[in-house]
Amino acid sequence: MRFAFKHSLSPVAYCALHIKSGTRYEAPGQGGLAHFTEHLLFKGTESRSAGTVNSFIEKLGGELNAYTTKEETVIHATVLKEDLRKAVDLLTDIAFRCIFPEREIEKERGVVLEEINTYRDSPSEQIFDDFEEMLFEGTPLSMPVLGKARYLKKAGRDTVQSYYNAMFRPDNMYFTIVAGLDEKKAGDMVVRAMERYSTSGWSLEREQSETCPASAAPFPGSGRIPFDKTIARHNHQAHCIIGARAYSAYDSRRIPLSLLINILGGPVANSRLNILLREKYGLVYSADASYSPYSDDGVAAIYFGCEKSNVGRCTAIIDRMLDGFRNGTISPRALASAKKQFLGQLAIASDNGEAQVLSMGKSLMTYGRVIDNKETAAMIEAVTAEDLRRTAAEIFAPEAISRLTYI
Repeated sequence: MRFAFKHSLSPVAYCALHIKSGTRYEAPGQGGLAHFTEHLLFKGTESRSAGTVNSFIEKLGGELNAYTTKEETVIHATVLKEDLRKAVDLLTDIAFRCIFPEREIEKERGVVLEEINTYRDSPSEQIFDDFEEMLFEGTPLSMPVLGKARYLKKAGRDTVQSYYNAMFRPDNMYFTIVAGLDEKKAGDMVVRAMERYSTSGWSLEREQSETCPASAAPFPGSGRIPFDKTIARHNHQAHCIIGARAYSAYDSRRIPLSLLINILGGPVANSRLNILLREKYGLVYSADASYSPYSDDGVAAIYFGCEKSNVGRCTAIIDRMLDGFRNGTISPRALASAKKQFLGQLAIASDNGEAQVLSMGKSLMTYGRVIDNKETAAMIEAVTAEDLRRTAAEIFAPEAISRLTYI
């Protein structure tokens, strides 16, 4: 099991256990199994009932939570630092000693089916799943994290237990802690918890550097035929995604793409999409851009929702905006301003213990080490105007762009 620690001056401690699990690792016909298993982690262990698991941290005034993505499942807790040992103990118990009672499986199946239905009632969220399903067709990444109801209804205890046994292994796990304690003391907490709950052979390894490929080779989406589809949803508002497959988490070009996406539609009022579509023309309430890098692929997308009669106008404005980035370079002053803003956003976002412990785990799982803010800043500062232009020209090339619209 890999381990990373960061010292904090806060009286609050944070711990997280990342498991290399998720949609990518599901077998055909098991869509949603990773997410379903995540829900069932809180339904009891060999030594704790479901009620005890769910209330143990809360009785300490803390929080226990979990989430699943396409490539990871994460269990994390927030407690006062004097209670960190108890939180580490609980996370380890959950990771190795879940019992998955039949009655709890049936109850939670209903809960997850309702979650899927709720998601379908939110077109601004559902459209992202549908877009990626089409974009990654033929690959494990095409399956939504919540999965499909028809697969979920077939997932029995044996299926869940087999998946849990296969994925929840020490060599497939990454433990991170942010706390006002000595690193050795924090590491010893994990060691003692592992000795108590893990029956498999294991060792605790501090983070180790691994080579991060700086690939300049064509990404997996190159040469794929894009799509332009419209689905009748009969909503009051139209929803649209314009995007393409993009660089993986191991591609050095992910850095200029991340900066470009932030300029186009980051969570700020001066993003290009917000200025054009909302402030200048008053066509949308919200519009944003996103980039999700995976281990061997990625997706870059622009989303907006508007009156149905304004879809064509919004699309034309976005096309002109992208054309400007593809065929021109931004000024040195604009580039410097964009970098400062992006770095400020990242620094502020990371000034939070929970965000730190989750980011550390993601970095440790992906790169074998924690990439700190200083190294991230250096990579962003190295991006040139030509890097942005080249990135826009490749990712948002007219012949590579796909579009999905809900009408």
